[in-house]
Amino acid sequence: MPLPLYLLAMAVFAMGTSEFMLAGLLPDIASDLDVTVGTAGTLTSAFAVGMVVGAPLVAALARTWPRRSGLLGFILTFAAAHAVGAITTSFPVLFATRIVAALANAGFLAVALTAAATLVSPDKRGRALAVLLSGTTVATIAGVPGGSVLGTVLGWRAAFWAVAALCLPAALGILKAIPAERVNEEATGGPALQAELAQLTRQPLILVMLLGALVNAATFGSFTFLAPVVTDTARLGELWISVVLVLFGAGSFAGVTVAGRLSDQRPGLVIAVGGPLLLVGWPALAVLADEPVALFALAFVQGALSFALGSTLITRVLYEAAEAPTMAGSYATAALNVGAAVGPLLAATTLSTAAGNLGPLWASGLLVAITLLIAFPFRAVLAAGRRAEVLQ
Repeated sequence: MPLPLYLLAMAVFAMGTSEFMLAGLLPDIASDLDVTVGTAGTLTSAFAVGMVVGAPLVAALARTWPRRSGLLGFILTFAAAHAVGAITTSFPVLFATRIVAALANAGFLAVALTAAATLVSPDKRGRALAVLLSGTTVATIAGVPGGSVLGTVLGWRAAFWAVAALCLPAALGILKAIPAERVNEEATGGPALQAELAQLTRQPLILVMLLGALVNAATFGSFTFLAPVVTDTARLGELWISVVLVLFGAGSFAGVTVAGRLSDQRPGLVIAVGGPLLLVGWPALAVLADEPVALFALAFVQGALSFALGSTLITRVLYEAAEAPTMAGSYATAALNVGAAVGPLLAATTLSTAAGNLGPLWASGLLVAITLLIAFPFRAVLAAGRRAEVLQ
């Protein structure tokens, strides 16, 4: 894999740390800014909504921008939003910074996903995506628990400052290693924007985007509210939140790594094996969450299964959107973050039910069940290597 791909992954690491670290910081943010934990959880949804809206919008605008300038501008805006978030005492202002950061993240990831696909041969897009997404999974292993520890020891604002600082070496790497040429496909005989947007009417593309969104909703719905499960259900100290997040992140890294080697040619195998296991795993975690050993083991397993299945489906988005070369990354980003927006909102509604802190885990199981029910009639499309034409 080419060096620029790893530099893009470094930037994704900084952004992934920000997106995921709130799972360990929500109680402190809620207490400091005098809001409920459920309200603080809307920060995750605000970020995801910004990603959903921003991905196609910014990707369309960035079609004519030099790739390096666009990526650099996005990551510096992201850093600035975190600096403002670190000093504010107002929840609405913090909420606004999350939206700004999300728009910058959306633009960056949309361009980066497209760039990653062009840096390798067509039959290695899944592996390239795995490398890029490894920035996110490493964030869950190191960045997110690190942010949680910083939040516990120095306060949640220190974690925001740390993310801003992480952006700087990534920005320098982009400046040094990413070519500055423009990426306007129309100028080089590629499809017009209208033709690329028309790809969204294709059933196979809509299918894989929907399935990817549902799996990610299940993942984020539970991940966002893991902290109360650790401290209240399992009755462990706050520092154990970081341990559980590390285990979930280590599992996600393993899942993306394995899936990256299968998603190009054998995506059906990942879905057929990982889907049912993921379905069983969320209810199992809900039932066994009060047992620390089971909680630790299932956090790893669910991280692996969630990201293996999710990354495979997002790879399918890139294949199905092959005729939208400058917009494909934004479609993948939108699919990821529709789930990230909806998942925590649905999970938050279960906190006030009889299930309490375990409600999000049961909700995640239901979302995976819906995913598999939708996917089953179209298993031939999902199992096809590279791009399927079955539904056209």
